[in-house]
Amino acid sequence: MVSLPSRRIAAGSVLAAGALVLAGCSGSTSPSEPSGGPDPDATLTVGLVLEPTNLDIRHTSGAALEQALIENVYEGLVSRGDDSGVEPALASDWQVSDDGLTYTFELQDGVTFHDGSALTADDVVASLDDVRSDESTIGYADLQVIDTLTAVDDATVEVALAEPNQNFLFTLTGPAGVILDSEDETDLATAANGTGPFTLANWSQGDSITFERNDDYWGEKAGVAEVVFAYIPEATALVNAGLDGSVDVLTGVESDLAPQLEDAFEVTEGETTDKFILAFNERAAPLDDIRVREALRLAIDHDAILERVGAGEKLFGPIPPLDPGYEDLSDTISFDPDRARELLAEAGAEDLELTMTVSNTYPTYFSTLLVSMFDDIGVTLDVEPVEFSTWLNDVYTNRDYELSFVNHVEPRDFNSWANPDYYYALADNDAFTEVQSLYVDAMRETDPDASAALLAEAARLVAAQHPADWLFTRSDIVALAPGIENFPVASTSTRLDVADVTVTR
Repeated sequence: MVSLPSRRIAAGSVLAAGALVLAGCSGSTSPSEPSGGPDPDATLTVGLVLEPTNLDIRHTSGAALEQALIENVYEGLVSRGDDSGVEPALASDWQVSDDGLTYTFELQDGVTFHDGSALTADDVVASLDDVRSDESTIGYADLQVIDTLTAVDDATVEVALAEPNQNFLFTLTGPAGVILDSEDETDLATAANGTGPFTLANWSQGDSITFERNDDYWGEKAGVAEVVFAYIPEATALVNAGLDGSVDVLTGVESDLAPQLEDAFEVTEGETTDKFILAFNERAAPLDDIRVREALRLAIDHDAILERVGAGEKLFGPIPPLDPGYEDLSDTISFDPDRARELLAEAGAEDLELTMTVSNTYPTYFSTLLVSMFDDIGVTLDVEPVEFSTWLNDVYTNRDYELSFVNHVEPRDFNSWANPDYYYALADNDAFTEVQSLYVDAMRETDPDASAALLAEAARLVAAQHPADWLFTRSDIVALAPGIENFPVASTSTRLDVADVTVTR
């Protein structure tokens, strides 16, 4: 999410976030503000939709974990800026060699872990080495580009790449780049020992995560003494928690419920990189027939979906508008039920029955809309709601599905849809071979504009193969109680950095 004015020298996959955060409020109210200044002893309570399944940032997929822990509890050498760019974090500065192969990072002075241990270059080397040498870690594949890691001295780290990689610094802003104490034996599934502005005080599974200000933080101290992330997955219950004063901030507010909050909250709308998609499993007949996949896409009325959502932007390919390589791909598909019926007849797939697996954290109206649209072309869509953990195992990991509806929140996830093992990757064919080649060339390209052009070309090839329908990107409705300042209201990154937030009662 947006990093706000710097508390440090600079403030900063599938990883699918759970429930929808809808938009639809073009304006906002202005409740009367409390008098006085920010209270450094305040507690900030934030209502969120999806909770992490555990706290192991190294081995657990899911944007909810990044949202809670990265930049609040854990940090990397670099972080994400408010435009999803890269800014200094634990590294005060870095240099890149002219050939794009060698990165030299200088560490900030006086950084300590929450247990009091000093950060050294050896911790950085060990942390990155652990990821690139363990296939079970999040980001393992991304760090295979590293050739060698060297602690030049206690405050300097040199990273040599096997080949140039346009996305390397951005990769370091995610779980793969989190720096841990090399001598620490903390059970990361239930506890944490980071360098961030907050310490992990408590995780009450199924209810909330509580953070306390790290008064020994190396940078500017957090604006509040305590932050509670309260997990409220049901949309109406979330709004009620705001109305009864249980939470100071509501994220993930549904558009049709937002007006209930306008008298008591400032209701805002922010951009996101969220991509709501309907994925097709090409390895499951008859979805291995491109005519069937195209027919399903032709049956989808994106305008009707956006009208129900409340706001957002139609999306016809895997790259959203805020990411490098975005191109309007609306020319690759249209809403044409008649042509859809023709294609199904050509493929011998009339009277088709398909199952859509979807996390039960999403509003049911998406399923209702899709069921109706597919029924219009003679396709029966059976909806199978599952727990998000089940979705991760069955769909994302084991590819045991036919269709699946999900929100991909992570920015710059090029390595996903260009990965032959991805859950909705193209079946092996000439088009996918070309996509992979373009992706590799884009990552090796040191000119960002040239890299983006290659990614755009790859995304167009992917869209033409119809491995999914990219329905829309969403906007984010956030409601702020009076006295809450500097809360990140846009979601251009998979983290919720709250260190700059202040509360005036």
